[in-house]
Amino acid sequence: MQAIRLSRFGAPDVLQPVELPVPVPSAGEALIRVRAAGVNYFEVLMRQDRYAVTPDLPMVPGVEAAGVVEAFGPGAAGPAPGTRVAAPLFAMGRAGGYADYVTAEAAALVPLPDGLSFEAGAALMVQGLTALHLLRRSPPQGKSILVNAAAGGVGSLLVQLARSAGARQVIAAGGSPEKLDLARFLGADAAVDYRSTGWVDQVLAATAGAGVDIAYDLVGGPQTAACLGALAPAGELVCAAMGRFELGKREIEALLGRNQSLKGFALLPLLTPGTLYADLGDLFVQAAAGALKVVIGGRFPLARAAEAHESLQSRRNVGKVVLVP
Repeated sequence: MQAIRLSRFGAPDVLQPVELPVPVPSAGEALIRVRAAGVNYFEVLMRQDRYAVTPDLPMVPGVEAAGVVEAFGPGAAGPAPGTRVAAPLFAMGRAGGYADYVTAEAAALVPLPDGLSFEAGAALMVQGLTALHLLRRSPPQGKSILVNAAAGGVGSLLVQLARSAGARQVIAAGGSPEKLDLARFLGADAAVDYRSTGWVDQVLAATAGAGVDIAYDLVGGPQTAACLGALAPAGELVCAAMGRFELGKREIEALLGRNQSLKGFALLPLLTPGTLYADLGDLFVQAAAGALKVVIGGRFPLARAAEAHESLQSRRNVGKVVLVP
């Protein structure tokens, strides 16, 4: 089978196609023929050895796989062979999705509804669960919110789910006119270009000077302090940019003086086997019914994984980037 191997850290071209044996499922495992694998920004950081955890090399990256059950290992129980499924490898502490085949815990597979594509199934795992848990941790009902990187994989879902959850006002921030148009299409009331010097003032103007009640920062870096400037007194800044934020003493003092709060976010500690299955099932049903639009911004053949990483790294993409056979 074809797989993408990461043998050393560096630029996108360190992701090399290789031929590997098809894995044999062990006890309790299923063999999945991968039809779509999700590509995540944290994998870009991991490839550069800039992520919080340094992986052991060599490895086959990829923590989200959607495909078809091919076979079972001894004693495994799960969806029957031939069933279309999502394999949330990240919840199993596994990788290996950048390949034609992958093994996964059979009991953790989630069937894909009829009408839901493999690409959408891959897109709704890390990004869908992140958006869902962000809203559970900081409910938007009746509030004005800011979604930074609103046209990305998480942001495009967060805009829609926040609207469904009763947000009073959804303001989207993005990095191009096309991204802002997409955010408006998905339900944002207003959209601002965070590359412009006055974008925080535009957010304040959209809230009649009050600021937003919740700012979901999905970018980090200097954008975190900018989001803080758009926040109302007693507002909440939620940082979901994997710790890559920049707040100095002055910003922290201002936050405290305005009765504002800073909340961190990490997905994995929030997941349990029972809720994971139910939450993914719910997201899949919503998407299959058309109630939740899944934006696939880039489809790359498996052998071109390096190009997929380059697309994410340059922030050219909208929505989710996936690898396909």
